[in-house]
Amino acid sequence: MSDEGKKPQGAPEAEPKAAPPGDKPEVQAAAEKPAAAAAEKKAPAKPAPKKPAAKKPVVVETPYTLHVAPSPHVANTSLTTRGLMVDVVLGLALVVLAAVWFFRWHAVLVLAVSTVSCLIFEAIFVRMRGRQATLDDFSAVITGIILGLSLPWSTPWWICVVAAMIAIGLGKVIFGSLGQNIFNPAMVGRAFVMVSFSAYLGAGAYVDPHGAAQSILSQATPLTAARTAGTMPELWFLFLGNTNGSLGETSALASILGGLYLVVRRTASWEIPTAMVVVLAALAGAMQLFVGPNPALLAMKMTVLEHLLSGAFLFGAFFIATDPVTSPLSRQGKFYFGAGVSFFVWLLRTFSNYPEGLMFAILLMNSLVPLINRWTVPEPVGGLVPKRG
Repeated sequence: MSDEGKKPQGAPEAEPKAAPPGDKPEVQAAAEKPAAAAAEKKAPAKPAPKKPAAKKPVVVETPYTLHVAPSPHVANTSLTTRGLMVDVVLGLALVVLAAVWFFRWHAVLVLAVSTVSCLIFEAIFVRMRGRQATLDDFSAVITGIILGLSLPWSTPWWICVVAAMIAIGLGKVIFGSLGQNIFNPAMVGRAFVMVSFSAYLGAGAYVDPHGAAQSILSQATPLTAARTAGTMPELWFLFLGNTNGSLGETSALASILGGLYLVVRRTASWEIPTAMVVVLAALAGAMQLFVGPNPALLAMKMTVLEHLLSGAFLFGAFFIATDPVTSPLSRQGKFYFGAGVSFFVWLLRTFSNYPEGLMFAILLMNSLVPLINRWTVPEPVGGLVPKRG
């Protein structure tokens, strides 16, 4: 037997031959695999790269707390709807006390029936819409108090009930309840009963020919006297409230003190009453300058202070026109709103058949609030976003 093909003992193993260049790629790859495996065994293993350590968040301690929430953005998070309403009730307390002082049990009856009726109709109408009644926010209480203060002392109890039903039903709940109504609810109820039952709420309803025990009940209201006789009570009586009229409009002092409380508490906007006072004073002063001593209308003889202190002007300026739901949002819009209310008050007092024009003036300006908001959109910080071409 031949020894060819046998390897001598101790001879080194021959390295695998590389495939010639002309071989096929499969053959060449098969020949290179053993060499690559041997090289991997000889080469030292590389350590795995270390992951960078995660950065810790930087915490900066400040004395302020940043609250992230959707609009509206309120600086004082302790402000609530109930708290604002309680402030309004406290501001109205002086006006209520003055009404009870001058009109006695007449005022108690009208205010009680109006307030209780508003609470009852609030519960009924909200339940009819399938929602839970929220009587504890005091919004219905304020509507009832303002409604009662806008009525004469002689208002029958059933008219108070009808006015409360219209104020809550048509003035508030039909729009979606609190915060969504367009018109002031109390003024909606007051206007309805004023037009529907004018015999009970007209100028003659304020005068009691048998009211000898209370002298003011036998007097005509100051605005009625100004239109019919061209005379007015003394300014001191108008300021204190010793005059006839609706329950909340007699004492200018009570309205001023209660209104200033709301302004200081920032519950009411100061821009609206300021604009109302300035514009009415300017219009009344201009009227005095341009008309002679014998004007065509007796109402034109009213002085600036008589316009400001008589009627429900100051009561409406602080407690009705400043309703945050039915007044403009921007500061500029609030000035326009107050100026418009005063213009209509002066116009209706001077040229219409109604001695007092505050109720209609506020309702007219309530209807213009969406347009005023659109006209007076404040410019955002950094300017307006440029429009794309």
